[in-house]
Amino acid sequence: MAKQTVQSINALIKKHKIEVIDLKATDLIGRLHHISLPICDGLIERLIKEGVGFDGSSFGFKKVQNSDMIMLPDLNTAIIDKFRETPTLSFYTNIVLTDDKRTPFTQDGRSIAKSAESILKKYTGATHSMWGPEFEFYIFSDVDYDTRTSASYYFIEHEEEFSHNAYHAANPFDLYDDFRDDACRLFKESGIEVKYHHHEVGDRGQQEIETYFSDLLKTADNIVTGKYLLFNLAREHNLFLTFMPKPMYKQAGNGMHLHMYLMKNLKNAFYKKGDYGNINELGRYFIGGILKHAAALSAFTNPSTNSYKRLVPGFEAPVALTYGRGNRASAIRIPKYISNPEKTRFEFRPPDATANPYFCLSAMLMAGIDGVVNKIDPTKEGFGPFDKNITEENMDDIKFLPRDLEEALEALENDNEFLRRDNVFPEELINQWIKIKKEDIKAIATMPHPFEFKKYFTL
Repeated sequence: MAKQTVQSINALIKKHKIEVIDLKATDLIGRLHHISLPICDGLIERLIKEGVGFDGSSFGFKKVQNSDMIMLPDLNTAIIDKFRETPTLSFYTNIVLTDDKRTPFTQDGRSIAKSAESILKKYTGATHSMWGPEFEFYIFSDVDYDTRTSASYYFIEHEEEFSHNAYHAANPFDLYDDFRDDACRLFKESGIEVKYHHHEVGDRGQQEIETYFSDLLKTADNIVTGKYLLFNLAREHNLFLTFMPKPMYKQAGNGMHLHMYLMKNLKNAFYKKGDYGNINELGRYFIGGILKHAAALSAFTNPSTNSYKRLVPGFEAPVALTYGRGNRASAIRIPKYISNPEKTRFEFRPPDATANPYFCLSAMLMAGIDGVVNKIDPTKEGFGPFDKNITEENMDDIKFLPRDLEEALEALENDNEFLRRDNVFPEELINQWIKIKKEDIKAIATMPHPFEFKKYFTL
């Protein structure tokens, strides 16, 4: 896509008879917010120069003496919003401070993503990183939930219930293939290229859409856009869609697996024919860094209490801090099916979509960079490679991901120097993240659970 200018945007507005400009931004935890401005003469020019002011403290950012901040549209993110009745042109924004220099706000996810990518060449020699996310989600026909002083419940109805293997299930059992077709059409119209879609393992409505590779910032934007499109499409169909890592007991969890590799001189920087998985020393060090810091990374890649109901040993859950070819029990899998050297890569399987994608991808990149800088060899660190399943017989020598969010936050408190390299992740942000996530833990820990009534009410 060609770089957008004020002139090209104004031409787009004229061509599509746009009536509203919509500015979007994510808050600290990754939830999307927006503000809409009716079209008027000179609006784009004014937005580029002045932006739109907002209260940063309401976005969960660390409160400062003056919480006024500014959204500046990134013209290269322009897309027509398919879910607005009035013709609307949407932009993601960069959050800046109100000083004369319009200094980028260092806790803004898009700012962190750009900062992480900017130091890549300095430390690894690679020019940029490439990412391919998988969207896993459930579709339900009805959902109700509430939590009050005297009530706490959730109720799910699902149209699908398989008596056979649901993975890649075909018609007439796959009820939502047309929905996924519609979703993929919207993805393409929004600049997101889809690799494929299919029914997932969960036999009560689990779906998957996998997308092609983009750079870090574009991929994080695409994750936010993809979720926006899917949520809105589900509402149009009177369906209920969730990315919750574990929405149902004894059903497969939703992950957001991330395939990635580095590029140098327009070539795959990880490829070396004949090495294990055809991944060279640079790639192995990068893998070593991610596995070495995986516990701390979990605070950003799996930042909800629900995340750890998915990451349970004994299921097909990527909880083992190992890597291997085609091994889905390992945190890092090197796909066996790759035949194109330029697509040589690994897949980090633990993340889920409760993550702020800008923080999640950036934190992974920083861990990989640290692995390269410190030459962290995954084999010497005991991370594998393992081509066999993790069993009770070989568990003793294997490290595992944190068992809950509290353990992940403790790991982040003790291991965050790699994130703070070149001040990519400011210390204030890390402290603020730990604080709000601990508040989540406390709130949920003090709320009686319906299952507790079943176990203890008559004891």
